[in-house]
Amino acid sequence: MRAGRLLNLLLALQNGGRQTAGELADRLQVSERTVLRDIDVLSGAGVPVFGVRGPGGGFELLDTFEQEVPPLAPGLNAGTGPLRRVRVRLSPGVLQLALVRGQPEGWRPRSHAQAPPDRPDWIEGSFRFDSYDAAVRELATLAPDIEVLLPAELRTTMAEIGRRITELHESGSGLTPS
Repeated sequence: MRAGRLLNLLLALQNGGRQTAGELADRLQVSERTVLRDIDVLSGAGVPVFGVRGPGGGFELLDTFEQEVPPLAPGLNAGTGPLRRVRVRLSPGVLQLALVRGQPEGWRPRSHAQAPPDRPDWIEGSFRFDSYDAAVRELATLAPDIEVLLPAELRTTMAEIGRRITELHESGSGLTPS
């Protein structure tokens, strides 16, 4: 679990530029203290992470650092395997439905999350899933009143499902006048 978190931290720093400990903590769903410990571990392992103090400060990698992440092993893809928690934003009605149904399970609200201005009553939190495929199936049943925030790969998959549904319903194919 820690190795995965360290890899996610490294990827966040590689792809996100300078970020504060708070931003990294939100992204990785851990405390700021855990982020600071993990940055210390990465630094001790030879990863050139440095911090900048003051306004606009944060942590980043030296721009000379380039480490390719190895590809997934043959037979694996982003759509299979274990998935721990999925961060979402959802309407109160859908949250109530999920809690009554018991699916998805393991609801955990995020205490300091802010709702978007166009949906002030929506709530941010996370659900627990056993696999990526189960997450896709269960979250699709709650659409369009749920927005996947993390992981990014699942957010992209859900957006693609939404596009396919939209195309199917916009085309009007298969409809015959009665």
